[in-house]
Amino acid sequence: MSEITIKKERRMQRVQRIRKRLRDNVNALRLSVFASNQAMYAQLINDTKGETVLSVSTKDLKDGNGTKTEQSAKLGTLFAQKAKEKKITDSLVFDKGRYKYHGRVKAFAQAAREGGLKF
Repeated sequence: MSEITIKKERRMQRVQRIRKRLRDNVNALRLSVFASNQAMYAQLINDTKGETVLSVSTKDLKDGNGTKTEQSAKLGTLFAQKAKEKKITDSLVFDKGRYKYHGRVKAFAQAAREGGLKF
């Protein structure tokens, strides 16, 4: 097998392992994060209904200045504000996907927690 195939398989195994743990919390909404080279996206997903309740991205930020980590922190604050407007503050599960809890993902999560979300 090529090295690329092995990397893809390991990535999929990580994602499946994380999602398996998250499936145990059936009543909780899933806060999913995706980080590309250009932007960062976050969604609040209701898995029982299969619908997206709330979504934001760094493209939604009015002030797009700063490093990617700073933008992710601003995104976490924005996400928490929008979730509070919809009266969603607890019963959330954080789905970091294939990413380590480090850098942009960590900055987003900490800012969302400081904004009032509990996960």
